[in-house]
Amino acid sequence: MKVAVAADERAGVAETVVEELRKRGHEPILHGALADGERDDWAWASESAARDVAEGRADQAIVCCWTGTGASIAANKVDGVRAALCLDAQTADGARRWNDANALALSLRATSEAELAEILDAWFGGRASNEADDAANVEHIAEIEGRG
Repeated sequence: MKVAVAADERAGVAETVVEELRKRGHEPILHGALADGERDDWAWASESAARDVAEGRADQAIVCCWTGTGASIAANKVDGVRAALCLDAQTADGARRWNDANALALSLRATSEAELAEILDAWFGGRASNEADDAANVEHIAEIEGRG
């Protein structure tokens, strides 16, 4: 799976995310502070990763900033991207199941390496729900964006 990864700095778990993805057999596409020659501010880096998902260059995205909030806000501005800020595995599982989230936002400050492993296990092990009400909510997001 191709996963776009953005970070506004190489602090916290930013580089560990890339290592974990490679260990799990995924192909990371790097943005921001993780890529040479790219603007590393969180809004620009997260937008780049989100556009990779929206335009089909990546299957998923992981966007990171100090709190994770700015990265999630920027990614969610890209039509078709459903970014979820996840600080634990249960939230990551729910985001994939109920929201069909396709972008994981992480806090570089608050995410430990142990939590990162658990979050990634839940994220990549999760699947979107087949329940009608869950699907209706995801479809309504597309309608809100003007794509439905």
